[in-house]
Amino acid sequence: MSAGRRLRPVFLAVGLTATAGCVYYNGMYNANRLANSARNAEHDGRTFEANNLWGQVATKAESVVVRHPKSKYAEQAELLRGVALARLGQCDQALGPLGRLATTTRSSPDLIEDALLSTGRCQMASGNLAGGDAAFVQLLQSSNPERRREARFQHARVLRADGQYQEALRVLDGVYEPRAQIERMLALGGAGRVPEALALSDSLIFHGDSTRRWDSVLVIMAEANPIAASGLVDRVQRLPKRTPELQARTFLDDGLRLSSIDTARAARRFREALAIGGKGESAGRAGLALIKLRLAALNNPAELPSIIDSLKKLALRFEVRADEIDRFAVSVSEVDAAARTATPTTPQGDLRLFLAAESAREVLKAPGIAESLFRRVPEQWPFSAYAPKAILAAQQLNPEWVDSARTILDQQYYDSPYVVAVQGEATPEYRQLEDSLGAFAASLAVRRPPTAGVRRKIVPPLQPDRRPQPAAGGSKVPEPQ
Repeated sequence: MSAGRRLRPVFLAVGLTATAGCVYYNGMYNANRLANSARNAEHDGRTFEANNLWGQVATKAESVVVRHPKSKYAEQAELLRGVALARLGQCDQALGPLGRLATTTRSSPDLIEDALLSTGRCQMASGNLAGGDAAFVQLLQSSNPERRREARFQHARVLRADGQYQEALRVLDGVYEPRAQIERMLALGGAGRVPEALALSDSLIFHGDSTRRWDSVLVIMAEANPIAASGLVDRVQRLPKRTPELQARTFLDDGLRLSSIDTARAARRFREALAIGGKGESAGRAGLALIKLRLAALNNPAELPSIIDSLKKLALRFEVRADEIDRFAVSVSEVDAAARTATPTTPQGDLRLFLAAESAREVLKAPGIAESLFRRVPEQWPFSAYAPKAILAAQQLNPEWVDSARTILDQQYYDSPYVVAVQGEATPEYRQLEDSLGAFAASLAVRRPPTAGVRRKIVPPLQPDRRPQPAAGGSKVPEPQ
C-alpha cells in the first residue's frame, strides 16, 4: 500500500473533527449574534421582536449543549440558554442552566454578568430575596452602566423590604428613573420621613406618572407605615380615570388599615367611602366597618339594640351586602338577647352568658361588651364552675383589672380546675368542664332556627330556672349546671 493511501484515513479524521468544530462554533456564533440582536430590540422597546429573538437564542444554545456537551463552548451555551429563558420569563427552567455560574471558567465577563443579572431577577421572582440580592451585589461595581443601575435598584428593593430604609435610600442615591423614584418614596415612608415621601408622590403625580400601579404602591407602603400610606391615598384619588367604586375601595382599604391604630381617622375614611360609593359593594362594606368600629368602642350591652337598628337600615340600603350584614346582625341580636334575659333563674344562664361574652369577643370584636358580660358571670353566679373561667377571660381584656381579678381568684376560686390549669396542670375535672361547655354550645347551635336575616328574626326569651339554688356557703365549684 502506498504512503499516500495510508495517510488518507488520517486526513479524513482530521477533516471530520474540523467540521464538527465548525458546527458547534457556528452554532455558538449564531446564538451570540441573536442574543445581541435581542438586547438591541429590548433597548429600543421592541418587546415582541426581542422575545422572538430570545426564543431562537434558547433553541440555538440548547442545540450546542445537546450535540456537543463536552465542547469548550458548552458552558457558555448553557449560561446563554439560561439568560434567554430568564428574559422570556421562564425562570423555573432558567435557574438550572444559570446554576453553571458557580463552576464556569470559560465564559466571557459580559455573559457572566448577564447571567448574574438573570439569576437575581429569577430568584426575586420566586420569592428568594436573599438569593437574588447575592447575585445583584456582585454587579454593584459593574463597568456596564445598565447592569450596575439595575443591580443598585434591585439591591435597594431588597434592603427596603428588609426594613433597612436608610441604607436603601443611600443605594438609590443618584438613580432617578421612574421606578427608582417609586422605590425611594416607599423607603422614605418606611423610614418615617412622611412629608418627603408625600412630596415625592406629588411630584410623580404632577409629572403625569398615572401609569404606575398606585394601588399596589399603597399596599406596599402600608406594610411599613400605614400613616404614610393614608397620606398617599388623598394624592392617588386625584389621578384621572378613577371610578367612584375604585375610589370607595381605596378609602375602605385605608380605613381598614387604620382601624387598629387610629379609629377616628379610620371612621373618616369609611364615611368618605360611603359618600362616594353610592350603593356599591365597597360602600356597603364601609358602612358595616363603620358600625363595627362603633361597636368595638361600646362597654354597655344596653346599647346593642341601637347597633341592631343601624344594621337593619344598612342591609336595606345595600342589598349587595345584605346577607353578610344580616349574618352579623344575627350575632349581635343573640348576644343582646342573652345580655337582656339571662338571670340567675335562667336554666344554665351562666353558660349562656359566658358563651354570649365569647361571641362578643370573637365574633363582634367588642372587647368592652365582652368584658362586661364575663364579669357578670361571677357576680350573678358566684358558685358556678365557670365563674373563674369568666374572670380569667375578663382580665385578659382589661389589664387594669388584673390585680383585682387575681385577688378574687386567690380568695374564692383557688381550687378551681381552671385556676389549676392556668398554673400548668390540666386535670380531668378541667376537661370535663370544657367538654360540658362545648356540648352546651353545640346544643344551642342545633336548636337555633335557620334565619334569612335579623330583619325577620324573632329571638325567643329565655325561660326562668325553677331548679333549687345552692344555699349560701355551698361548694364554690359545683358540677356544671
